[in-house]
Parts: sequence; C-alpha cells; structure tokens
Amino acid sequence: MAFWDDKTLDEMSDAEWEALCDGCGRCCLMKLEDEDTGELYTSDVRCRLLNGDTCRCSDYPNRQAKVADCIKLTPRNVTEIEWIPRSCAYRRLAEGRGLAWWHPLVSGDPDTVISAGISVRGRTVSEDEVTPGTWEEHLADWPNYEPPEEF
Repeated sequence: MAFWDDKTLDEMSDAEWEALCDGCGRCCLMKLEDEDTGELYTSDVRCRLLNGDTCRCSDYPNRQAKVADCIKLTPRNVTEIEWIPRSCAYRRLAEGRGLAWWHPLVSGDPDTVISAGISVRGRTVSEDEVTPGTWEEHLADWPNYEPPEEF
C-alpha cells in the first residue's frame, strides 16, 4: 500500500510530506483580494522565487526568510487556507479524496502534471516583471482548473 493511502498527513515523515508536492506551482501564484467583498482572485504572477520553467522554488530552504508572506503548509493549516487549489495533493488527501491520476506518485511520470493542465509551467510572469498598479491585468481563471477524475 502507498504511504499516502496508509498514513494520515500527521503521520508522514518529512520526506513523505515533501514527496506529496506535485510541483505544479499554483500555490506560488499571487492572489488579489477585493477590499470591498474579501473575494480572492488568482493571477498569473508567480512569486519571484518560483522558477517559471521548472516550477520549483529557487531557494526553498530559505523561502520564508526571503518572502515575508510565504506560507509553509502543514497538516493543520492545509484545510484552513482557502486559496490552496482543490487540485493540491495536500488538500485532496486532507479532504479524503486521494491523489489524482496525474500526480507523479500515481502516474510515475513527473510530466503528467503538465499534460493534465495543472502545472503553471510557461504560463506565468515573475512578480519582479509586473509594473505596480497593473496587477488586475494579470487575473487568471486557469489556475482553478481541475481535470476530470478519470483519464
């Protein structure tokens, strides 16, 4: 039995926890909040530390020291952070939905996250490239896409 089917998020080792990340990069996209309604919108603007081609953090061990609002996911907060994508492995497991067919741990292929349309690879701009006052021009609905459960 696979560790993600056999253990709760709390029971996983650090290595198992880290292996759950599918490398999609969606959690590293900037979110905008409507000040009047509190509604959150996702943009195509990525954190300056996220490599747009590999979808990996360029300084993962030091990310929280370098990016003040970088949030470390934990078994406790993964269900409390409303902007965590429904496609996220951590969220899926916390909600009892299991890993999706396109997750590399299931498919055995790290590229299925790309072919399934989950990855942000090649679809974003760095926050360093966005002119102040133009964030609204970068709102995107594609980061909310979740492929069908069956392939």
